[in-house]
Amino acid sequence: MYKVLLVDDERIILDGISRIVDWAGTGTVLADTARNGIEAFEKVKENRPDIIISDIKMPGMDGLQLAAKIGREYPEIKFVLLSGFGEFEYARSAIEYGVKHYLLKPCNENKIMEVLHELVEELNRERDSEQFVRSMREGLEKVLPHVKEQFLKEFVTNKTYGNRDWEYYSQLFRLELGRREVRLLLCHLDGPFEFEHLFAVKNIAEELLEKTVLSSTVGDHVLIMVEDPESVGELHERIERIRETFLKYYRIDLTVALSEADDITRARTLYKQTLECLNYRFYLGEGSLITERDIEGMSRAEPVELGFNEDNLMLQIKTGNWEEAAHEIDLFFQKVGELRADISTSKSYVIQLFMAMIRLGDAEDMHGYMDKMVKLMQLETLQAIQLFFKETGHQIASLHYEQNKHKHSAIVSKVVEIISEHLGNPELSLNWVARQMLYMNSDYLGKLFKKETGEKFSNYVMKTRISKAIELITQKSDIKIFELAEQLGFGDNPQYFSQVFKKYAGCSPSEYMKTT
Repeated sequence: MYKVLLVDDERIILDGISRIVDWAGTGTVLADTARNGIEAFEKVKENRPDIIISDIKMPGMDGLQLAAKIGREYPEIKFVLLSGFGEFEYARSAIEYGVKHYLLKPCNENKIMEVLHELVEELNRERDSEQFVRSMREGLEKVLPHVKEQFLKEFVTNKTYGNRDWEYYSQLFRLELGRREVRLLLCHLDGPFEFEHLFAVKNIAEELLEKTVLSSTVGDHVLIMVEDPESVGELHERIERIRETFLKYYRIDLTVALSEADDITRARTLYKQTLECLNYRFYLGEGSLITERDIEGMSRAEPVELGFNEDNLMLQIKTGNWEEAAHEIDLFFQKVGELRADISTSKSYVIQLFMAMIRLGDAEDMHGYMDKMVKLMQLETLQAIQLFFKETGHQIASLHYEQNKHKHSAIVSKVVEIISEHLGNPELSLNWVARQMLYMNSDYLGKLFKKETGEKFSNYVMKTRISKAIELITQKSDIKIFELAEQLGFGDNPQYFSQVFKKYAGCSPSEYMKTT
């Protein structure tokens, strides 16, 4: 049972909640009550509860002050705030103290019990998680003897070990292989980790894999030897469960290289296979399972040109068009990935483009950009490099967007002015305005216009023409439809004008005239 402390300065509320709630039914027990925050905090020190339910307005120390103090000194305690309707938004500010649950007064027993059920489930999850991590640490004391780990490490790295050595050590370790063929798993931790994380990976793998023969840590990797299973597909599923379990509890992903099956005396060759597979983690990304089949045909004997024109990317960044710039960056990294060059060559392509991009940034920030380039080159996968590259690109594109914003607004204002002056011109179009009036690229002008106004140029023109038509009809009810068509740029096509009018106004011009 989880202990609950109930805090409220009104005795009637304390007594009421104490009586109406089925504490046992929620997996809790009402351990104590308090009339204000000061009294509550003293009781917390004496008999620490798991859950506190507190009113927000109390003398001495109110609910928010109590939540703040509890959050600092006892962050594991779950806190529920009782607040009136007018206090609710104020109460929500307590989220910075770790308060996630609120009850709006007046509240009935069902609401209180519902929150208690949620908190008990949350506490149970945390307890299970703590127990799991604690069991992992306890398992460190029970790992296979060091000699087993050292033997596997030597067996896959030392040329002198052979069949006779295996026969001797298999008897020494009492290892019974149903089959002589084995596979090796080499696990790489994708991100910063502590030494104990390697042991956690090993323990989880041994628990989830069937027929584990030996396991060891080799440098920054975890090496697992398993008997070749009847179903390789099932082995893949178990490896995925290892990755998911480790990620769930330690928030670190794994990349796993899996060798082909071979006689156990050829473990050194299998180990080289897994190392080669891990090299392609740069292209295949973090959190993946890599086998020999995955890397077939990836290596290129001869260097190949990348075939990416950086000019359009630089143009989009200079104009502050991040959406198009991001598309160009994705295209670049797609081409680098498809090229499958050696890693140093691929990184050289990235450095070249990154240098071109940061030259567009603020000169005062150049030192910071150079630091970013160093960090960029330390990343281990193309996927991670791409994300970091885009962060810097977005920063530079945003800088140019802000610089160009005023200029863009002036251009769009000029376009709106031209539309107003030339509504009656049948030639009025985006291309006409761009080429004949502003001498700009029409595609760029169209995107700029839509970004500023939220509408396509053509749609804006039509809406403006119909608005003008309605204005003219209101001023002169006997105006002819063909006259409206001519005055508003529809030329000698009154039928088309009527169709457009009905689309935007909801009725035909003649029907509208009857209503004026």
